[in-house]
Amino acid sequence: MNPPFLFTGPQDAPVTLLLAHGSGAPMDSPAMDAAAAALAREGLRVARFEFSYMAARRTDGSRRPPPKAETLNPEFRAAVASLKASGKLVIGGKSMGGRVASMVADALHAEGSVAGLLCLGYPFHPPEKPTQLRTAHLMTLSVPTLICQGTRDPFGTHDEVPGYGLPERIRFLWLEDGDHDLKPRKSVSGFSAADHLATMAGAVRAWTESL
Repeated sequence: MNPPFLFTGPQDAPVTLLLAHGSGAPMDSPAMDAAAAALAREGLRVARFEFSYMAARRTDGSRRPPPKAETLNPEFRAAVASLKASGKLVIGGKSMGGRVASMVADALHAEGSVAGLLCLGYPFHPPEKPTQLRTAHLMTLSVPTLICQGTRDPFGTHDEVPGYGLPERIRFLWLEDGDHDLKPRKSVSGFSAADHLATMAGAVRAWTESL
């Protein structure tokens, strides 16, 4: 069954971003709505979809836990095939959605299906479990990649991530005092959530122009 998509942004945009949600919130969560709106303001088209376990929550009201991330790889591949995007296609998502995309991106890039990978808050490790790293496959990643990460993200902070030895071809946008939703504390950083989302979206647009 083809997944239903939620579109934001101009239909004739030169770049489409296919984004999946995090493990616990749907594709239309406030965080994803805000990110999609910011990206659309930069002239990008955003297509969002849900993995089947999350979509099932809408129909039966259950709180099904997410399966292991790697078991969702076929669903992401199916979404790419179903979308039939014209122009450049970048895949990614928020947290787990970006992680799943990162596991299929190289093969899709080699096939010519996708131009890049975008992760919004990559879950480098579970919160408070810094030794349980989810980085092994990132070491050999060849697809052009941009990770937008808050400096105080409990899934991987600015103090931790540089020590992982990730390849330089993975580009980072660090957002000062941002949490896992990229939100800063304005009293600490001087930035608002809207400020960081605008910075993120502008950086994504500029990066996609280089693909």
